[in-house]
Amino acid sequence: MQSTYRPTAAFVGASYAALGISVAFYLVGLWNATMQLNEKGYYLVLLLYGLFAAISLQKSVRDRSEGIPVTGMYMGLCWASVTAAIGLFAIGLFNATLALSEKGFYAISYMMALFAIIAVQKNVRDLAAAGGGSGGV
Repeated sequence: MQSTYRPTAAFVGASYAALGISVAFYLVGLWNATMQLNEKGYYLVLLLYGLFAAISLQKSVRDRSEGIPVTGMYMGLCWASVTAAIGLFAIGLFNATLALSEKGFYAISYMMALFAIIAVQKNVRDLAAAGGGSGGV
């Protein structure tokens, strides 16, 4: 097992800020969008699914790197979930009747949220391993 370094407060804060900002902007944009309610639900579910899939993949990759057993089936499901979430999001945006600027807004906030949740999960796990965190998965 490799040694784990405690992340700096600045990196932890930046990770949480990036996650909070990206999710908040995405949700505010979705709230104010002039699309039908079922479309808003589709994009909300894809955000939640994508965030969960990204955390699950990050945890599985980290577990394997630390020698914690992860089955190939579960790892494959994690990769398939992340791929499906991003793919369904891209297909939805491609077919949406939104302005190109709106599509760009949703795409960048979605991808930023997926990246940020991975960084937050890494920090939670590193802080827990360093003995000063709030626990983690």
